[in-house]
Amino acid sequence: MRHRKLEQWGFSVIELIVVVAVILLIAAIALPRMFNARKKASEASVVGSIRAIQIAEAVYQSTYPAKGYSPSLANLGNNGSTCETTSPTNACLIDSVLASGLKDGYIFDLLGDGKTPDQSYTLTATPQSSASGPCTFSSDQSGGIQSSAAKPPPGLSAGGASGGDTSCAAGN
Repeated sequence: MRHRKLEQWGFSVIELIVVVAVILLIAAIALPRMFNARKKASEASVVGSIRAIQIAEAVYQSTYPAKGYSPSLANLGNNGSTCETTSPTNACLIDSVLASGLKDGYIFDLLGDGKTPDQSYTLTATPQSSASGPCTFSSDQSGGIQSSAAKPPPGLSAGGASGGDTSCAAGN
């Protein structure tokens, strides 16, 4: 009688464990860098959006001198119109997403000075969550963009719920 030698097919458990460990190691290295890159991209988009609003405010002020600067983002956008005709309440200078006040995980807030005409404005962009980024950006009619560390969500210390780099640098 002849004995057949059994052929083994597939991978051993040790080989599978090694492959899974290598994949987890690569993921542990790559994921934090990917999230950091995503935050930086979001912050760059915010700076670009602030610059777009600054330009829109300059155009708005020169187009509607009796109004001065726009006291709200809605006035700079289409405000529900088709933009066939424009007015101080629908200047159609920025896109409707930015005019809504929420873009790329940041909340945009535009406030006029309350005078007639508005002689100045304050613009802030605050992260909606810590996943959006660690920085709050602000600007005004002077054209500069300032950045500062965002306040942590309630219940978290400023020391590090984000776990990442909290340095903020605006694109002046």
